[in-house]
Amino acid sequence: MAGFTIDDKEFQAWAKRVNEKIATDKVKHGMEVTMRRVKAQSMRMVKAKTPVGKYPKSSSRVGGHLRRTWHVDGPFITGTVIALKLYNNTEYAPFVENGHRTRGGGGWVEGRFMLKNTVTEIDGEMPQLIAPSFEQAIRGLLD
Repeated sequence: MAGFTIDDKEFQAWAKRVNEKIATDKVKHGMEVTMRRVKAQSMRMVKAKTPVGKYPKSSSRVGGHLRRTWHVDGPFITGTVIALKLYNNTEYAPFVENGHRTRGGGGWVEGRFMLKNTVTEIDGEMPQLIAPSFEQAIRGLLD
């Protein structure tokens, strides 16, 4: 077997440059900005899918409480995971989301699945939402 050596000085210099750029948190900041956009998009979508109660005009009740009580926290960045927490803490939100029995137990009201459908749609749109900032971050690392 022939002996040979590889000069990797250029590679080591490039790796050091990339590591320094990552250490400045430019990549993390770019992903946080993108996740804020995802956060806003998620809120718009889930609120649009949330039904508003309809009451007779003679009633003093006004619908829309469930729609107004959506919250989103984050982004939470840990290691390789970037997450948002989208929730509604209204006591009857799970029943509207998943469905429930009618009074007396004689029937079933189908769930509206506003949260489930929003998460599914956002998940499908993630490549388009994240790609621009991810590509910019990679270009920044390679320059």
